[in-house]
Amino acid sequence: MQMQANIFKKLFRLNALRKCQLPTSFKRCLSKHYLLRIAHCLLLTSFCLLLSATWSTAQQRTTRILFLLDGSGSMYAKLDKDIRINVAKRLLTHIVDSLKGVQNVELALRCYGHTNPPAMRDCNDTRLEVAFAEDNHDLIKEKLKNLSPKGTTLIAHSLTMAAGDFPKDPGARNVIILITDGIEECKGDPCAVSEALQKSGVVLKPFVIGMGGDERFMETFRCVGKYYEANTEIGFSNVLNVIISQAMNNTTAQVNLLDAYGRAVESNVGMSFYNMTTGALEYNFVHTMNDRGRPDTLTLEPTIKYRVMVHTMPPVELENVELIPGKHTIIPVDVPQGNLKLVVNGLGMGEKVECIVRQANESWTLTEQDFNTTRRYITGRYDLEILTLPRIQMKELSIQQSNTTEVQIPTPGKLSMLSSNDLYGAIYQWNRNRLEWVCDIDVNIRRKVLSLQPSLDKPYTIIYRYKHNTKASFTIEKEFRIQSGITTQLNL
Repeated sequence: MQMQANIFKKLFRLNALRKCQLPTSFKRCLSKHYLLRIAHCLLLTSFCLLLSATWSTAQQRTTRILFLLDGSGSMYAKLDKDIRINVAKRLLTHIVDSLKGVQNVELALRCYGHTNPPAMRDCNDTRLEVAFAEDNHDLIKEKLKNLSPKGTTLIAHSLTMAAGDFPKDPGARNVIILITDGIEECKGDPCAVSEALQKSGVVLKPFVIGMGGDERFMETFRCVGKYYEANTEIGFSNVLNVIISQAMNNTTAQVNLLDAYGRAVESNVGMSFYNMTTGALEYNFVHTMNDRGRPDTLTLEPTIKYRVMVHTMPPVELENVELIPGKHTIIPVDVPQGNLKLVVNGLGMGEKVECIVRQANESWTLTEQDFNTTRRYITGRYDLEILTLPRIQMKELSIQQSNTTEVQIPTPGKLSMLSSNDLYGAIYQWNRNRLEWVCDIDVNIRRKVLSLQPSLDKPYTIIYRYKHNTKASFTIEKEFRIQSGITTQLNL
């Protein structure tokens, strides 16, 4: 940013000199056209220096940039003091020169509307003029030099054909830069084609440079890709440099996990970044704080619109997250959390008690949590179903910011059952003057030990019949009570 500021200061001084009382010959050297060329050189120099510094530290992967250039007859229209096609060719040539020698970058050139006259209205007039390859910069420049606009505007078909221009390399960053001064003339749907290419993962969201368009023109192309308007040559130059920088480099961001008071203090949870267009998973991180106690910096692809999922309990999602290319983007997510601590004493070796956790008044299971553990949850109300015998239900349990809600249940007791015969039966418990089922007894197991909740005030009843008895009148009932930590013997 400081480098860019210095460049514009130099331009300001040059312009000031041009206005001074100087000899005419010197003023001519500082003409508007000369200033424009100096601006191009300075901007390209700053871009190359920035790119070199970034590239030396970033993890490299192949970036492929396809220039898709409008060669239709309308490109003969004026832009500043030249025609549009000349401006586009001149600035693309500068960019191609600036990328020469940059590692892990490949370029290609496709043009459309440039081989047949407009009277033919050829809606297949698109051609890959230079394929992706290393050191093809001079060939691209030669093709640009000899390009002459002729025919119609076929953007949708050109985008479709462009998909096959990229080598099949899933690790590469594939970028299309569309340069056009007209809207679709061949009844195609550029928006649908662009969306399909992005969803299939062929390319990132295209960049679109519109030359000399109006408001309707802009609205037409915003659905195709990231749109930039270029109504002057210096504007075109600035836009092209910005786009190349975005295509080549990632952008930094941080996720602020906010508590109930809006403080970015929550951390240590997983985060997944999904592509909103394709649905593909792009990144996984475990949130952390840096050595200054602030959310750590992430490096992300800036051309993608994200759906961010923070894997709290329950998960929190944020959709349509966009980064500001070249700037540090802060992504705030509300994830206020508290703790749920489940306690039971006196469990033997290998024994455990589980608890089903649901959001209040919801039927679907959120998670299961073992007793004698503590777990974090998003603040709110929860229903618990504790998998003891009998099960314990707790409704509308409140989890509050930074607080620990503790749930303790009594230590279970043991029921040791011994039978000399196979039998059919079940255990019930009296509750409000009625028997409620607790569990069945396995017909083929003659010795069984169960963990049951204490029942001094609500006795249990076992109702059973021996397997060999064929009359219901031989049903037997026995009442018993369970005490915490004590084994009750029951002979059947």
